[in-house]
Amino acid sequence: MLCTRLTNARFLTMDPARPVAHDLGVWQGRIVGLDEAVTALPAREVVDLQGATVLPGFIDSHVHLAWAGRRASTPNVAPCERVEDVLAVVADAAEAVSRTRASGAWVEVAGYDQRSLGRHLTAGELDRVSRGHKVFLMHDSGHACVVNSAVLDLLPAEVPHQDGFLAESAMAAARRLRLPYSQEEIADAIEHAGRTCRAEGITACAEAGIGGGLLGHSPVEFGAYQLLREQGRLPLRVQLMAAADTLRPLAAHPDDGIPRAMDLGVRTGLGDDWLSLGALKVYTDGGMMARTAALTAPYEGSDHDGQFQDDPDRLFDLIVDGHLAGWQLAVHAIGDRAADLALNALETAQSRRPRPDARHRIEHAGLIRPDQLPRFARLDVHAVIQPNFLRYFGDDYAAVMGERRAPWLYRGRGFLDHGVRVVGSSDRPVTDGSPLRAVQFMVERATLSGRSVGPNEGLTVHEALYAYTVAGAYACRWEDRAGSLSPGKRADMVVLGDDPHRVDTSRIGDIDVVATYVDGVEAR
Repeated sequence: MLCTRLTNARFLTMDPARPVAHDLGVWQGRIVGLDEAVTALPAREVVDLQGATVLPGFIDSHVHLAWAGRRASTPNVAPCERVEDVLAVVADAAEAVSRTRASGAWVEVAGYDQRSLGRHLTAGELDRVSRGHKVFLMHDSGHACVVNSAVLDLLPAEVPHQDGFLAESAMAAARRLRLPYSQEEIADAIEHAGRTCRAEGITACAEAGIGGGLLGHSPVEFGAYQLLREQGRLPLRVQLMAAADTLRPLAAHPDDGIPRAMDLGVRTGLGDDWLSLGALKVYTDGGMMARTAALTAPYEGSDHDGQFQDDPDRLFDLIVDGHLAGWQLAVHAIGDRAADLALNALETAQSRRPRPDARHRIEHAGLIRPDQLPRFARLDVHAVIQPNFLRYFGDDYAAVMGERRAPWLYRGRGFLDHGVRVVGSSDRPVTDGSPLRAVQFMVERATLSGRSVGPNEGLTVHEALYAYTVAGAYACRWEDRAGSLSPGKRADMVVLGDDPHRVDTSRIGDIDVVATYVDGVEAR
């Protein structure tokens, strides 16, 4: 007897062996058969989906759940377009902190983006509204912040800043001054963000770096996820990327060839269907919003070409060592100069110790030159992109890249035509996490203003959905249990109010997510 039979639906299985079905059977959380294989079997529960479209649960291969959850409960200046309005929000946040804490406490505010203001805020401006507290104004990109003098006074003299604006490693130095969040705080934030993901049809995700200095919330962040798993509060399946700075040099046996590792030699693959350890996250450069992505030519109208997170030679060695230690690598590289560094290091690593199924990934791959595409393919490196970056920020990104480079932004067709696997993701909470809105952009390549960015990079609807299902599962090493509605795989599904293939492209992002199923059970 089946646990559940779902019927009267259009199941788009993403499995070429059987692309479409109308019935699906579930037993103990797994798909046991489709159509005639299950239609006549008795079931404890039969669910009539009333003609809905069903896809495999979406996989978001690059998110920041703890950051997203914390951001949701933090004062936010994102709607503000004037300096005085930003300062008013900071003033209110400082006043609220003053009611419960003594002078010198931390005031954290999210949503900062200098582009809407026309310039960066200054430490002096924050001083005027800080009420004697330490103010940390987080940039929406996650790669920068603005702080007041109370924070600057605590930083070592060698930490660079521009009148309170701190980028990349300088921002990490400021974060280290604050007491880490507790595991309970982090767990609550993860649960909140995970429920939001699930409401958008996401049943699994990859948390893009825990325990690191750039976005790390706690040196024991892994424990917060374990706490949720033990308490049955984890809303979706999570694969954790360990930040590369959690590795340390060690003197392992020479035959092991492992120059650095986490304690006990832990690496990619540990865990179960709900919580596991995935890739090693290595940051090479910054982001385009903060103008810190490392480019081979300056930003348009500027002499600035971004920056690396660390000395390039040290980053190169870190990538090579991660490969030698047996990790799958997820290398953050947004600019083309950063991508060169990543590709060079991965090529060297594979030459020293070939691992044909390493499935190394470049996270973002925001600006990729035509000559870099064959190298991605030759090295079998996946491109884990964030289509919604261009949907929401494409006007700005295209402007700072200029007419020649704008078509190279967050490519789609160029990758696929070279045989490179395109993997969909959001980088939540940097921007909207909806997979359907991302799919819409991947097809039409239009920003919210209607500007077309690299129209020749557009994908078909099927190819875009593939990036959020089959390709995501493969990139996370879940292909034997997720990504398609095939017998033997997990019964993780998203029920949609319409078929993305059958609506006008401009409507894909607005299709209703009717329900999300995890292990064959509708998630509430």
